[in-house]
Amino acid sequence: MTRWRPPQAASTAIITADGHRRLKAELDHLWRERRPEVVRALAAAAAEGDRSENAEYTYRKKQLGEIDRRVRYLSKRLETLKVVEQKPVDREAVFFSAWFEIEDDDGNVQRLRIVGPDETDAALGWISIDSPLARAVLKKRTDDEFEADLPGGRRRFVVVAVDYESGDS
Repeated sequence: MTRWRPPQAASTAIITADGHRRLKAELDHLWRERRPEVVRALAAAAAEGDRSENAEYTYRKKQLGEIDRRVRYLSKRLETLKVVEQKPVDREAVFFSAWFEIEDDDGNVQRLRIVGPDETDAALGWISIDSPLARAVLKKRTDDEFEADLPGGRRRFVVVAVDYESGDS
């Protein structure tokens, strides 16, 4: 058995202005606050003596690696992202950054927002533009019906509302 995995499909490199600010703030926090704190703790753990049996040293070394990996990823990703600040001209249709409500065949209503892959959050109802549901709902208008191939199977939905103003954070 090998560890080879097929490469992941490239994600769409767009993000909302708020999402971009959040990623920059995370990078700044990691680099200016979190990393120096961990480096100080690592130095203190290293000063305690034998590193081979020092659990604190091993933990801090791993923690520093995770922080450095995230900093490296964010630095590269922020360079490639395109910030979408303008709302579309046609605000009656679902496009990037839209809040929309959909109803399924069972009468369940969901309020979702299409965002970039780096800012998805299921708890907030933010779905990636690369997701099957987002791809299926793009360019749909209120009262349009559509089908989406979801992990649980093919589902039918109807667009109940489209909005670009409410819920912005």
